[in-house]
Amino acid sequence: MLNRLRDWFCPDLGIDLGTVNTLITVRGEGVVVDEPTVVALEKKSRQILGRGAAVGKLAKQMIGRTPGSIEAVKPVRHGVITDFQLCEQMLRYFFRKAAVQKAGLRPRVVIAVPSGISPVEKRAVFNSAERAGAGRIYLIEKAKAASIGAGLPISEPLASMICDIGGGTTEAAILSLGEIVASRSSRIAGEAMDEAIVDAVRQRFSLRIGMATAEQLKIEIGSAYPLDNELTTEVRGLDSISGIPRKAMITSEELRLAVEDCLWKIVNNIKATIEVCDPELIGDLADTGIILTGGGALLRNSDLFFSEHLGVPVRVDPQPLTTVARGTAICLDHLQHWRRRFQTEGVGF
Repeated sequence: MLNRLRDWFCPDLGIDLGTVNTLITVRGEGVVVDEPTVVALEKKSRQILGRGAAVGKLAKQMIGRTPGSIEAVKPVRHGVITDFQLCEQMLRYFFRKAAVQKAGLRPRVVIAVPSGISPVEKRAVFNSAERAGAGRIYLIEKAKAASIGAGLPISEPLASMICDIGGGTTEAAILSLGEIVASRSSRIAGEAMDEAIVDAVRQRFSLRIGMATAEQLKIEIGSAYPLDNELTTEVRGLDSISGIPRKAMITSEELRLAVEDCLWKIVNNIKATIEVCDPELIGDLADTGIILTGGGALLRNSDLFFSEHLGVPVRVDPQPLTTVARGTAICLDHLQHWRRRFQTEGVGF
C-alpha cells in the first residue's frame, strides 16, 4: 500500500548514466527515457539552448554542426561526470520527462556507475543527482546491475560473469552469492572503437570523418568475427589531400581490422578478471560462460569472437542496450532486499 502511494505521488527512478546514452526506468513501467548524454549550450552564458530543452536527441543532432557561438557537450566521459553543472541540468530535464513528481516530493533513485570510479567521482554523482531533484540516492555497480538485468543467478554460490561493453567503459565482473568477486573497468569501449575507425578511414582512404559517421559505419557493417556474407557501404568525408568532399566504399573486413585492437584489449581485460578468481569459480565459468551486454555487444558475431579467444561459452543478452537499466528497475522493485548492499546518501522517506 505504501509503495502504491509512493508511486502515485513520487515514482522511484532507476538510472543508467552512460557516456553515450542515459536511460531512466520508472518502477512498474520499464524504460521511459532513452536519450543521448549530450547537452547543447551557448558558449558565453553556458546556458542550455531552448530554455533547457536542447538536451538528449536534439542536442546530439547538433554535434559537429554548430556555429561558433553554440557548443554540444557531453557532461559524462568514460562513465565519470566531467561537468557537474551541465549534468545536473540534464538530469533535471530527464527527471521531469520520466515522471511528474507531486506534492514537492523527491524520488528515490538507483544509479548505476562504473566499478572503478573514485570516492570523489562518486561524490559528483551524488551531488548532481541531489541538485537535480533526487531524494534518497543509491549507487550500484554497472556490472552488478547488468547481471541482475540479464537474469543471472548471482545470489547462488556459483560464478556468473558479465561483460558490459558500453560507450565509454567496459565492465568485466564475476559475481557469486550476490556480490562482485572480481572486476575490472577499462576505458576501451564503444567510443574507442569509433576513434579507431576514424583513424583507419583516414589512413586507408585519406578521408576525414567524424565520430558520428564512424559510429554509423560500425552499426551498419561492423563485426568482430568473419561474416558468412561480408558487407559493404559508402563512406563520405573530407579528402585530406584535396580538401574537397569525397566518397569511398568500405567493407566489413576493413572495419573489422580497424576495431581488432580494441577487441583484443577487451579480451585481455576479461582474462585479467578471471585470473584473480579462485579455481572453483573459474571452473564454474566453463559451464555458465559469459554474458555480453551494452552497445558493444551488438557488434556482429561478437559472441563468436570472445568465445573463440576465451575458450568458454559466450552469449549476447537479447536486449543489451537496456540490460543495466532493467537491472536498476529490478532493484527498485526489491529495494528492501537490495538497499543494504548499496552506497546511499540523500534525503527521502
